[in-house]
Amino acid sequence: MFNLVVLTGRLTADPELKTTPNGISVTTFSIAVDRRYRSGEERQTDFINIVAWRTSAEFITKYFKKGNLIGIEGSIQTRRYQDKNGNNRTAFEVVANNVQFVESKRDNVSSDTAPASFSNADANDFADLGDVSDDDLPF
Repeated sequence: MFNLVVLTGRLTADPELKTTPNGISVTTFSIAVDRRYRSGEERQTDFINIVAWRTSAEFITKYFKKGNLIGIEGSIQTRRYQDKNGNNRTAFEVVANNVQFVESKRDNVSSDTAPASFSNADANDFADLGDVSDDDLPF
């Protein structure tokens, strides 16, 4: 038997790190995943609950925020419980085994924020090369 789920979606809220009474890190969150659709059809979105444990939970809460695109590989898990009215309920969630970044850091930067730069140089720090041809360059 096989239980494998691979999803890509956007976090619907900032994930929060929690700890069980035994000291195990856990986070639960949901992601919005678009369904495939045909031209002319209305786009539909599913909101899927995810749970991550231990180092995966710590990684997610440290590096992902609401709106970030996340890739998740895991398995579907069901839990049965009784709600406050005594009704039997079943919860479906994906247990994340592997998570990864799907978009680059640059894709996350809002348009009103200048992109990060790794240079401290000023335009005056560069020398004019004059009439140097490509053949004269060492690379």
